[in-house]
Amino acid sequence: MNLENIIYVTGKPGLYQIISKGKNMIVGESLIDKKRTPLHLNNQTTSLKDIGIYTYNETRPLEDIFEIIANKEKYKEITNINSLTKEEIRIYFKEIIPEYDEERVYLSDMKKVMKWYNILCKYEFIKKPKKKNE
Repeated sequence: MNLENIIYVTGKPGLYQIISKGKNMIVGESLIDKKRTPLHLNNQTTSLKDIGIYTYNETRPLEDIFEIIANKEKYKEITNINSLTKEEIRIYFKEIIPEYDEERVYLSDMKKVMKWYNILCKYEFIKKPKKKNE
């Protein structure tokens, strides 16, 4: 799984893949609708590679979290995210990261991680690794 060119843009839904970089802007393509958007310096963008989840001991990279979810879900999307209660989301997160820092990781963060995982899974950025003899 390579999250190097996948970004989150504050105020915009979904995730974007960096298509090209210029001096004062980048061009991002929405993973959801494939529309390309110029993103200027005033757009707050964050690479998923740079995001982590706080635990009591360290910050776990998002890439590791997605791998844990992928193994739990057998590389399929998480079903019924929108119908989960707050408590069910917290329980799910506790199952994948038992040591997450409950004071610093908010419910909105948990939802984002789960939704981002589903987007990446749906558009095949997260896929089951092939066996060596395949």
